[in-house]
Amino acid sequence: MDLLSLETPVPVVDLDIVEANLARMQRYCDAHGIALRPHIKTHKIPALAQRQLALGARGITCQKLGEAEVMVEAGLDDILLSYPLLGAAKAARLAALAPRAKLRVAIDSAPALATVAEAARASGAEIGILVEFDSGTARTGVMTVEELLALARAARATPGLRFDGVMTYPLGPKAAAFLAEALPALKAEGMEPAIISGGGTPRAFHAHEAAPINELRVGTYIYNDRMTVAAGHATWADCALHLHVTVISRPEPHRAIIDAGSKSFAADIMPAGLQEGYGYFPDYPEAKLERLSEEHGMVDLSACARRPEIGERLRVVPNHVCPVSNLVDRIAVVQGGVFQGYWDVAARGRSI
Repeated sequence: MDLLSLETPVPVVDLDIVEANLARMQRYCDAHGIALRPHIKTHKIPALAQRQLALGARGITCQKLGEAEVMVEAGLDDILLSYPLLGAAKAARLAALAPRAKLRVAIDSAPALATVAEAARASGAEIGILVEFDSGTARTGVMTVEELLALARAARATPGLRFDGVMTYPLGPKAAAFLAEALPALKAEGMEPAIISGGGTPRAFHAHEAAPINELRVGTYIYNDRMTVAAGHATWADCALHLHVTVISRPEPHRAIIDAGSKSFAADIMPAGLQEGYGYFPDYPEAKLERLSEEHGMVDLSACARRPEIGERLRVVPNHVCPVSNLVDRIAVVQGGVFQGYWDVAARGRSI
């Protein structure tokens, strides 16, 4: 088969661009003495996680236990779960993984700590704890240094747990100030953190300026997307995943319909003040993917001097590549411009 014979819609990943993206991030981290712990939630493919490790990554980051289970089964054995786990069911699943991999779990509450403690007790394996703090985005994370200290003390005092450090996502505007207060306080109690972990692709190459971190968690950088280009992190040439689609209708001269909608693109929109629409057409830059229904994409061609015809195949860079990857069972891969076959997205849909 060649690329043009593939049925659409289909995500196509260029492995040469992937390799360049991985190498560039690893070089940055090496140059600044930062350990790279890539987030697999973007690609969800064990072979790509293994390539990240081969290039020098410390370990991997997973968001959900389902992802970690897939990765451990594939032989990945140094994993941070950067998401609070709660309840007996999660504790039992974590306990099953703990003897098979070096695990760390992020927490921001006593109930989350208790869940990890139960997993450690049941498994007999030690599990590391990172206390998450909020750095200005009002998501998960403790809000005060006092809360962080209380959880660090509890982790240190709990059998089977090991206080390893702190983390935040992304490296927001309050990260440096929070750490300036928290790090001396932790050191004063004999709990100087081995790991100070920050995350986020769009500003990744400025992480060393944002806060005194020694570990970086990034995911989108492997593929890049319209958001990372808009943020200045990447160029269109750095976008490794394109959704290949077909024009299935031209009801009016200024309008095209493609065979992919919200079930292919997800529904992520660009941040306020940036470009409109749901994706970028490299071959028709003036086209705007203005609306999505489940299986239809409505494309405004008004600004295009040249317009695609019915049956023409188009490439689209999605606004946010991570949910696009999670919407399919497999991706097509190319290398050296040649179609290599399909790769399974092994951890897709593992949202629990």
